[in-house]
Amino acid sequence: MPTGLTEDQLYSAFASKDVRFDGHFFVGVRSTGIYCRPVCTAKMPKRENCVFFASAAEAEAAGFRPCLTCRPELAPGLAPVDANASLARRAAALLQEDCASRQSLEALAGRLGCTSRHLRRVFGEEYRITPVQYLQTCRLLLAKELLTDTGLPVSQVARTAGFGSTRRMNDLFRTQYHLTPSALRKQARASGTPSRVMVNLGYRPPYRFAELLGFLELRAIPGVETVRDGRYYRTARHLTAQGSEVAGWISVGHDPRRQTLSVEVSASLLPVLPRVLAQVRRLFDLGCQPEPIYQALAGSMNALKPGLCVEGTRVPGCYDPFETAVRAILGQQITVKAASTLAGRMANRLGTPVETGVPNLTRLFPTASELASHGEKLVDELGQLGVVSARGRSIVQLAHEVAAGSISLDPFSDVSEQIEQLLSLKGIGPWTAQYIAMRSLSWPDSFMETDVGIKHALAPMTPKEALAASEAWRPWRSYAMLNLWNSLG
Repeated sequence: MPTGLTEDQLYSAFASKDVRFDGHFFVGVRSTGIYCRPVCTAKMPKRENCVFFASAAEAEAAGFRPCLTCRPELAPGLAPVDANASLARRAAALLQEDCASRQSLEALAGRLGCTSRHLRRVFGEEYRITPVQYLQTCRLLLAKELLTDTGLPVSQVARTAGFGSTRRMNDLFRTQYHLTPSALRKQARASGTPSRVMVNLGYRPPYRFAELLGFLELRAIPGVETVRDGRYYRTARHLTAQGSEVAGWISVGHDPRRQTLSVEVSASLLPVLPRVLAQVRRLFDLGCQPEPIYQALAGSMNALKPGLCVEGTRVPGCYDPFETAVRAILGQQITVKAASTLAGRMANRLGTPVETGVPNLTRLFPTASELASHGEKLVDELGQLGVVSARGRSIVQLAHEVAAGSISLDPFSDVSEQIEQLLSLKGIGPWTAQYIAMRSLSWPDSFMETDVGIKHALAPMTPKEALAASEAWRPWRSYAMLNLWNSLG
């Protein structure tokens, strides 16, 4: 079977429409003679009508024709159009995360290494609209959110959302929504202060926020992250489209009544607000569809122990992929608390001071480029902080590879390829690579059978037996691991 999954597991992934599986397999539908990508939005076929293939070529050799809705030829990883499809998806992500900037399409194309004409063509093939139309929608939705959820003046909303002027925003609101921003503001109970804004991000219920918050609290890096009064706080920094650095803080809490996460952002981060919100969505796994995941895991997990699988469990992603990867290396063969202590020492010695006004948030974790600039002497500096030399060398290698672009911790990158790259670094083994894939790359099918917590949760199974048992939990083994860890209390 493609990707090593059973047909029932592949059907579960197909039913979830999770974009993380796009390009990993294809689905032929016997009743129609059509084959689809796992993200196809057409009516879901019955299980008995589905047959699964590792490639589009295999599906066509079996007599199936491509779906006109999801267009299998645009699936990631499918040559020869993979480069075009990947370019379009990367462009869409940049447009959404940088919609507040005023960069031209030519500038965006330059960042992606192509011409604006080529970008328009491949973007239209993938999304059936122009990049400008996509960008306009991103700006309108962000402006609507800010008008509804914050007390920012309308003029500042226009600037934050990337409109050139308030008049331009007003014109587009009238055209698209038949409503003015001021009228929308009057309908909403907006709140906020000049120093911060509050934005709400929705999720699909149920949502086990307490367990995810507990996970983050246990692993919080002193000076960089903290949890108090039911909210997660952390420092953050980003580069604007103009190349200047902005820094500040965020906090995230839970509003179960509205089924949203309340995200508080310092005003200093308003120029990069779309990027901040994108990282929060990844950190708190807001794209998860809990029902199909629970249905896939509950039977076999709860057969081991009643109540072991709990619906609504989320996999914590990360805000800073490099920071999380370094934290994973520090966590090798020591306790979670000890790893957090070492990471805090790194932030204090090698990171950047930042004024937040929030208790216990004082440092920005060092970037890959900052660590790489220390050269080999970084191993000695880390040794002075209590990091053993073997792990220090692994961190140095990782920093150099990430800074050079040889390793990408971008969630849009190929997971299998990045795992292989990580494993090629001395001192990074399967546990570390799988952990980084789960959190930094948002991969839903990681599993670490040698993890101490997994061993305790599945005792008396051996690691080999645990790995064999995990086959029943594919393609959601990351979620299975979180259920196992949570079961330990």
